[in-house]
Amino acid sequence: MDSRPVGTFDSGVGGLTVLHECLVTLPHEDFVYLGDHARLPYGPRPLEDVRRFAREIGVFLAAQDVKLVLVACNTATSAALPQLQEELTVPVVGVITPEAHAAVQATRNRRIGLLATEGTVEGGRYADLVHALDAGAELVSVACPRLVPLIESDDPFAAATTEAVREYAAPLKKAGVDTVVLGCTHYPLIKPIFQRVFGRDVTLVFSAEETAREVAETLARKGIENAQEREGSYRFLTTGEPALFRELGERFLQLPLGDIEQVALADLEAVA
Repeated sequence: MDSRPVGTFDSGVGGLTVLHECLVTLPHEDFVYLGDHARLPYGPRPLEDVRRFAREIGVFLAAQDVKLVLVACNTATSAALPQLQEELTVPVVGVITPEAHAAVQATRNRRIGLLATEGTVEGGRYADLVHALDAGAELVSVACPRLVPLIESDDPFAAATTEAVREYAAPLKKAGVDTVVLGCTHYPLIKPIFQRVFGRDVTLVFSAEETAREVAETLARKGIENAQEREGSYRFLTTGEPALFRELGERFLQLPLGDIEQVALADLEAVA
């Protein structure tokens, strides 16, 4: 049995939806989560910047003696996953591969939609993976810059959110997709709105559930699972203000956060 924690990171609190699924799927494992609040959002930033941020955090978490690094951010996965897998000595799992695989398995007409941040769409990793799994599949991608701020607002279920979802969904409906990847870790919080807009005939694929399964399978395959009979713990780090992280974090995690430790950007840069 391997008692080291799983290291998880995101630009902010969105990745807590993925962590929640991991805590449910792997209740015996320990987790440490780092939210890079000081540099969010990642979505509109140049991919080169996101790649550098992800490397700094990945190296920092590896120095914390984690046994696996989970990139719980679609933009960071799109920008940096191959580089992290090459450089780090522990396994690295991202949120895109599990989703792409699930979407290809789910589609009946081989037309798949993607809703994500600008950076995730620009990175093109979904398209590469979908076509690697099924060269005849069509991927229609739509960047959704307004959704994350709306979901983080005081009223994520306001009419403005539904209007934005309808706007971003329109090109996918016109293309006749039967499967839609919700390629941002914030999106599970407004799952009912997506279900209402797309209806039951369209399969929705979320990163959280698929990624938690991938983490479980990777730990088992590598033989680095923790003892099944124990109850795991989790702790939180942020490069921003702990109070702000807590305010949004408990809504996304749907569990108490406990203590939150602040990490200086200079410390990330020094380790990397």
